[in-house]
Amino acid sequence: MGHIVKTPAGTFRANWRDDTGRQKAKNFRTKKEAAGFLAQVESAIHRGLYVDPHAGRQLFGPYAEKWLSARSTEMTTANRDLSMMRTHILPRWQETPLGKIDHSSVQQWAGELATKRAPATVTECVRLLSGVLRSAVRDRIIGQNPCEGVRIPKRRKQDHEGSIITPTVLRNALLPEIPHRYRALVAVAGGTGLRWGECLGLRWSAIDMESRTISVVRVMIEVSGHVTAKPYPKSRAGRRSVPIPGFVYDALVEHQTAYPPGPGGEVFTNQAAGPLRRSMFRRRTWRPALVRAGLLGRVEQTGTAESWSAAWPRADGSTGTASFPSERQAVAHVVREADGGLRFHDLRHSYATWLVSRGLPVNDVQRVMGHENPSTTLALYTHQSGQADERVRDAFADDPLTNDE
Repeated sequence: MGHIVKTPAGTFRANWRDDTGRQKAKNFRTKKEAAGFLAQVESAIHRGLYVDPHAGRQLFGPYAEKWLSARSTEMTTANRDLSMMRTHILPRWQETPLGKIDHSSVQQWAGELATKRAPATVTECVRLLSGVLRSAVRDRIIGQNPCEGVRIPKRRKQDHEGSIITPTVLRNALLPEIPHRYRALVAVAGGTGLRWGECLGLRWSAIDMESRTISVVRVMIEVSGHVTAKPYPKSRAGRRSVPIPGFVYDALVEHQTAYPPGPGGEVFTNQAAGPLRRSMFRRRTWRPALVRAGLLGRVEQTGTAESWSAAWPRADGSTGTASFPSERQAVAHVVREADGGLRFHDLRHSYATWLVSRGLPVNDVQRVMGHENPSTTLALYTHQSGQADERVRDAFADDPLTNDE
């Protein structure tokens, strides 16, 4: 049982032993306040909910660093969370005692962050902050998680208008503009739906040219510019077998003849037989090919060999234009200045859309895509194929109710 004593300063000190038997004390202005506090403490100890009122003095920053280091997560996830913690969370909460973080402060911070960052970023930041504070609750440092009930912007599905291409565009427009060394890489991504890391982790031993199937068994991951191999895919469903279409088969045969495998038997490597880096591939290979294929901006020769015009979409919806003495300079400018454009991952979106629009059962599409749930396949990786309007009209074409009698 706790007891109260009056101090020489005229305040009242509440004394008690915590759930470990250690002596604790706290001063109050009145005896009534001290008695009320002791009643709460004793009740919390009996219910197993006791929190040391002094524990909340710990600063958020050191505790968050300890929390991050103790987690067991994938390397890419850990790197992403560390970046968000340092960029968005620690600048606000680094020097704040854990016990001083309240719901109103978190809500205000989330609202301010939403004016500068995308809803997905705000959501992830609140998730991380909540994870740290939830751990503090379990460690009996604070009594409750102040992130509970915080309202954050809704994560809206991104507009993928124009980011889905047809098989014809892939084969006849895009692939011819991809440098020969990487043509089979783009063909595999577009014709099998493999992710970037799955394409880079692909080895010749996982390709059965006789049965024309690819076994997805390993991936490459890139963290802070370093590419390393991981001997298993993103999820259990990610370990799968995917059929190889004819144009992908032809591209692989040509690639196998022209380029030696990597040191581990990797199919796709850079010119030094090392792993490809995603950002470099995007800047040097992918986006220039989009421009030359007419899928990002426009570059045209105007009259003479020394005159090329370029046009590109801006973020505000307007179109930028300029003239250049060479095609190379025009393409490089559009690559640098153009907003948007087809992403490498959009080949995967396109692949799923093609399969669903051709009538393949969703569970079959789910299997070759490597999804755990069919809802993921339908919600994230399928888009309007361009034939939906006509099919809706055809559904009513022979309806007797629409015909006059």
